[in-house]
Amino acid sequence: MSDYLLEMNGICKSFPGVKALDHATLKVRPGTVHALCGENGAGKSTLMKCLFGIYTKDEGEIKIDGIPTNIVSPYDALKKGIAMVHQELQPIKERSIAENIYCGRFPTKFGLFVDHKKMYEDTERLLKEVKMDFDPKVKLSTLSVSQMQSVEIAKAVSAKARIIIMDEPSSSLTQNEVDNLFDIINSLRKKGISIIYISHKMDEILAISDDVTIMRDGQYIGTWEAKELTIDMIVTKMVGRELKNLYPPRSNVPGEVIFEVKELSSITAKSFQDISFQLRKGEILGIGGLVGAQRSELMEGIFGIRGIKHGSISYKGRPLKIKRPHDAIKNGIALLTEDRRATGIFGVLSVADNVSIASLDKFVRYGFWLSVRKIEELVRENVSKLSIKTPSSKTKIQSLSGGNQQKVIISRWLANNPDILILDEPTRGIDVGAKYEIYTIIADLAKQGKSIIMISSEMPELIGMSDRILVMCDGRISGEVSGEEATQENIMSLATKFA
Repeated sequence: MSDYLLEMNGICKSFPGVKALDHATLKVRPGTVHALCGENGAGKSTLMKCLFGIYTKDEGEIKIDGIPTNIVSPYDALKKGIAMVHQELQPIKERSIAENIYCGRFPTKFGLFVDHKKMYEDTERLLKEVKMDFDPKVKLSTLSVSQMQSVEIAKAVSAKARIIIMDEPSSSLTQNEVDNLFDIINSLRKKGISIIYISHKMDEILAISDDVTIMRDGQYIGTWEAKELTIDMIVTKMVGRELKNLYPPRSNVPGEVIFEVKELSSITAKSFQDISFQLRKGEILGIGGLVGAQRSELMEGIFGIRGIKHGSISYKGRPLKIKRPHDAIKNGIALLTEDRRATGIFGVLSVADNVSIASLDKFVRYGFWLSVRKIEELVRENVSKLSIKTPSSKTKIQSLSGGNQQKVIISRWLANNPDILILDEPTRGIDVGAKYEIYTIIADLAKQGKSIIMISSEMPELIGMSDRILVMCDGRISGEVSGEEATQENIMSLATKFA
């Protein structure tokens, strides 16, 4: 009998222009939480997609209970007791929670008709088992991103899997929801279920894991017991060098007020109301708050995505009328959205297309001719300036790591030379090395005189990067702290002020 429930040995996988996995190894013991760590592009998700049957491995062997097996599809993986909670959610938003959980395996009557009664009863029992107080009949579109994440976890549990892959499961969760997730994981571990846990949050890895495997550049670096490691040790092994500072030194000096919002309210009663704030030239203004505080909704209102009931926006003392995103872009405002996959990248398009798509009018010649040469020059310049790792400008953006996708989107907006950049969770789902690169880009932009509004759910990030922090609670600004005075305690106090 094998000591391991799962063994992956010598796994190789190549894509055009890049070798994603180079003889990667992973061995998971029964009833343990096994963390899989590495920078974006290290091959973690690719390895898991080979395990789950999304990709076909080029070389190597997979064993379950010591027996070699070949996994040809996600359905095959589920039959063999392997489930996966993906980093990028793909829910069917206009269907119910129950229908999402049982999609593709509905309980039936007489082998012909969906047994809705049994499906709803089973879903209700399952949700109670994983401590999720949701109505099984509610449409997924009514849930927040974090709640959708919870439903995906429930779906994996419902498959009665022996191995559950969790790819960044806490990226959209509050601390209370993370605690609940850990309770679920611990209960699964006690039942002998193994969890493969991918996360860039080092404190979580050390808190929940039994074993840690580290990958770098598609290769296996090593496996250690979690109790033997520290955060610094994990980071050093991940990046192959010591990172002494999490945040880059900043030399920006905020100047005069250039942007002002006064008494801005959403047309939706339960969204942001009576918001007023100022933004200075060359300033990094952090926006803090818990999930549901309406931070993203406020920025979408400023950018013309959401309707405004009343209030005003001005730039350098000049009133702006922003009815749609085109108006914001025309007035030098850019928005990097929270959900990179859903509202950021154009996954099936190339890196060049994604960089240039917001500024195509600059590359039109004679009223109809698109200058491919000029676009290629723009892409080469940004690939070099932002250190974007891509085989070529023609590579589809969906094949890049999360950190490189984020850099491409930043490049898209920089091509318009905006004065104000709104960055909503700019480092969500990005490893510590890539985070530092994104922080450096932000700091450099502020030094150049660009004004940055940065939303982040990670309080150390807010504190480490912001000149000032506005905190929101229940759709209103509950307070402001300067960078020097900011602590996690006073930010959290303001974030729960009206709760």
